[in-house]
Order: sequence, then structure tokens, then C-alpha cells
Amino acid sequence: QVQLVESGGGLVQAGGSLRLPCAASERTFSNYAMGWFRQAPGKEREFVAAIAGSAVITYYQTYYADSVKGRFTISRDNAKNTVYLQMNSLKPEDTAVYYCAADRAPAQAMSVIPPGYWGQGTQVTVSS
Repeated sequence: QVQLVESGGGLVQAGGSLRLPCAASERTFSNYAMGWFRQAPGKEREFVAAIAGSAVITYYQTYYADSVKGRFTISRDNAKNTVYLQMNSLKPEDTAVYYCAADRAPAQAMSVIPPGYWGQGTQVTVSS
């Protein structure tokens, strides 16, 4: 059972930045693709970004929703069992509860197949 704990949410002005860490309990962390999803009030949960479990040489394959490409960056530190979501140039429409997720399936599957493990979520509010 993988336990995920997000942190780093808060209130930020439009144009600002936040970094969300997600700590995982799993010792075989590198066996899991990791992802971030978000859910805004009155909307369905949506895919934000995903990252492969292991690097090819030093590069981890990443995937992003079109709405965040060029503004958000997902990364991971397998030595610390932690995945990060760096969010820059934030917009009011980025306001949502952000969830960390994990699965043994390939990272590219996360945008279409709901992952098996979820964190409790952290609130991000972007004011205009």
C-alpha cells in the first residue's frame, strides 16, 4: 500500500509560483510512475502531469496537460521518495485541490487510466 502526502498548497497572486512536494511511503518508489491531478469546484478531476519511475540515463520521461505546458514542471527525487510539481505563471483558473498519484503502470497511461494510489490533496488558490 503506497501512502502519499502532499504539501505546499496555499494562496498566491496571479503570475506567482508555488511548488508542491508529495512524499511517498513506498520503498520501491522508483517502480512507480507518479502524477499530479487537480479538481476545481464543480468540475471533474483532471490530469495535470506525470513522470516515469526510472530515468533513461538521467532523463525522466514527463507528460503534461496542454493547459499547463510551459508553466508547470514535474520532477522526482527517488532518493527522497518525493515528487514535485513546480507551478509558475499561475492563473486564477489553476485554482483547485491538487492530488498526487502513483501507479505501476507506465506514466503515459495516467492521463487516460486512473492511477491506483492517491494522496489526500492540497488546496491551491490563485487570486486575480
